[in-house]
Amino acid sequence: MVRHLRTVVALLAATALVGGLAACGSSDDGGGGGTTASGGGSGAGEDLTIAFLMPCSTCADRFENQDKPLFEAAVKEIAPGAKVIANNAEGDSARQVTQTESAITNGADVIVVSPLDEAAGAAIADKAEQARIPVVSYDGLLTDGTVDFYVSFDNERVGELQGEYLARELRDGASIAFINGDQSIAPGRQFKAGAHRALDPLIESGRLRLAYEGDAQQFDPQKGRTLMEQALTRLNDRVDGVIAANDGLAGGVVNALEPRNLTGKVLVTGQDATDAGLQRILLGQQTMSVYKAIKQEAEAAAEVAVALGEGDAEKVRSMATSTTDNGAGDVPSILLEPVVVTQDNIVDTVFADGFTTEERVCTGKAAARCPAP
Repeated sequence: MVRHLRTVVALLAATALVGGLAACGSSDDGGGGGTTASGGGSGAGEDLTIAFLMPCSTCADRFENQDKPLFEAAVKEIAPGAKVIANNAEGDSARQVTQTESAITNGADVIVVSPLDEAAGAAIADKAEQARIPVVSYDGLLTDGTVDFYVSFDNERVGELQGEYLARELRDGASIAFINGDQSIAPGRQFKAGAHRALDPLIESGRLRLAYEGDAQQFDPQKGRTLMEQALTRLNDRVDGVIAANDGLAGGVVNALEPRNLTGKVLVTGQDATDAGLQRILLGQQTMSVYKAIKQEAEAAAEVAVALGEGDAEKVRSMATSTTDNGAGDVPSILLEPVVVTQDNIVDTVFADGFTTEERVCTGKAAARCPAP
């Protein structure tokens, strides 16, 4: 494809300056590797190559199991002749940078990336800019570098929903532990900021007590378990609610609670509505998760990537619903709305949307607890 794509970005930036751009103001298991997918036929996007770069499997199993196939399917639907190069860094920052270099060498016209950390993100942005290839920051915000578009859920709202849930459900004087995600990347900081925004006024007023807080690098469930064990030891098991940043960390928290006979007695939040997380919710081990309709996110990213690759400035401009400051400027953005999932609405949310199925969730001990459709 002709490398006229940065012109699209310049047009978007100019539109933002005059105020016309914005329309409105985790893992329990998983795999990795790299693949190439192509529509295999002629038609739209015939010469278009899109790199889809994922950060890890251990931090969130969603990337290999949902984001990747959904993104590939969406690209094939929009541009049947386009090719997708998909790679997973598996928690290795240097590897993600190398995968970017490989994608550029192999003719990528657009890079869609969920950055593992800020170091990788900065290097990716720099290499893409040198090669005049546009970057779509996906799910996690690439900070302090040139980004052409950002597609994600409102990550601060995710944390806010978790905090609001505990605020509603906990008694006065209850003690809270925060098991945050990785603070070296924007999503981890955003989840934490949102939860604190919801809970800090109650903590400052004395209605709730912040008893412990720790950050888990790369959202590692085992690190989450270790942090929770430290909290329980320090607090003599007196914890009433836990902000666990995602379902992987929630699993680690539950594993720490179980040997102390605290399972089901401590409220535990989560995020991503993983099958394992939903099973824990049905069993009363985890209290809630935050559901993010990944299909919507992947489809939006695919549409943006194809439009950027085809140099369709008008279409890219029309898709942005807001802008996000990434430290280097205002990035045209699509920010989707997350939803709380509990035992009460699991059927009407993740099952109804086809995000997952009863067959996948209602197995083993959870089968007897699955609500009727």
